[in-house]
Amino acid sequence: MKAILVGLGSAGYSWYKRLRDRGLLAAVVEADPAMKDKMDGDSFPFYTSLEEALAHEEAGFLVNVTSPASHTQVNHAAFDRGLPVLCEKPISFDYPESIGIVARAAKENIPFMIAENYRRFPYVRKMKQLLDEDSIGAISSIDISFRRYHRVQRKYAVRILDDIGVHHFDMLRYLTGQEGRAVQAKLYNPPGGWEEEGAVQSANAIIEMDGGIIAGYAATIASRGPQTQWSGDWRIEGTRGAMVLTGKEIRLYDDDGERLIPSCADVIERDTLTDFLISLETGREAESSGSDYLLTQALVHYTNLSGESGGRMPVELPDLGKVT
Repeated sequence: MKAILVGLGSAGYSWYKRLRDRGLLAAVVEADPAMKDKMDGDSFPFYTSLEEALAHEEAGFLVNVTSPASHTQVNHAAFDRGLPVLCEKPISFDYPESIGIVARAAKENIPFMIAENYRRFPYVRKMKQLLDEDSIGAISSIDISFRRYHRVQRKYAVRILDDIGVHHFDMLRYLTGQEGRAVQAKLYNPPGGWEEEGAVQSANAIIEMDGGIIAGYAATIASRGPQTQWSGDWRIEGTRGAMVLTGKEIRLYDDDGERLIPSCADVIERDTLTDFLISLETGREAESSGSDYLLTQALVHYTNLSGESGGRMPVELPDLGKVT
């Protein structure tokens, strides 16, 4: 089973090497013909037209690594041929559009997965394992802190939640096993940030989750101080202890004191590509399927709405069965 790769930008080139090295690449589609130089003479078919590639190439799935504004067009083109899609996040920056894409994939029984990778970091997997083993009791509250200076050139304005926070919200759902129910947020560009129309560089939010869990979220991409890992620093309070992630280091705290978790060697992990291939072979839903990722995007959407309105916003989870 081989893939048509659509997009050969920075992220697309990473996917190119991954698919090539695993013998999974059928062809490449990239609107800019100059990008073909990245292939360094490799003989894979190269197209500037997706329609032409789909008409001429035999493939088992499509990997969508185009810019976010092009995701929906590419996904629909693949779905028109019943072709499974592994898509980089976001599904779309437009939430109703994302619902429509996921609903179509579900209605037509087309496998659709989002390449959500933060939950797959070994230390995040280890945290989940420890929580499932009841190492700190039931989760009561969570504090998440993310700080980096991340001024990058994109074809769109970078927004802290849509570009980075979505990963943290996905981790929040993954680690707790719960969904968001309401959120109160403040979104802003701090003094010392940069001028970019439409950009949002910082966010503070109180997130109410199922099960009575309250999460505090503080994130910025305009910090000039010490930087966190991309996954952020986490403090998870439980009824019998606490878990703290600093960098990639996990520590547990209880009445007996502090304990450093020395290794993640026993963690079973699969990257997004492997998980997608297994889902296609077995017919089971991939871990970060479009329908699961949509629940994370719902949390991002209502946090953005709360930031715009200044009020507490209930989170309405999408009902794909009601989408026509």
